[in-house]
Amino acid sequence: MSYAVIRTGGKQYTVREGDTLKVELLPGEVGDRVELPEVLLLSNEGGDVTVGAPTVAGAKVVAEIVAHGKRPKIHVFHYKAKVRYSKRTGHRQRYTQLAIKRIAG
Repeated sequence: MSYAVIRTGGKQYTVREGDTLKVELLPGEVGDRVELPEVLLLSNEGGDVTVGAPTVAGAKVVAEIVAHGKRPKIHVFHYKAKVRYSKRTGHRQRYTQLAIKRIAG
């Protein structure tokens, strides 16, 4: 089965056709098609592997936006002993859920 390693949002993901994955927030509406041109590694059905330098020329991954959302909240707590200082904040990272439709290379 063919797969590819892509880079988006500063992170790398291994994807196959039919996979769904959550990546950093991308512009677009639900149902839009997105092309991810930063393919770092490409493997085809025959087992041949193409490694990019840094990317594979002419390769791209086509995906469809399934949903936008927020990840669970993380709590950040700062504390300094003996000076009565504490600070608590939270953060929820936004994401885009993608369905991989096609790996072209």
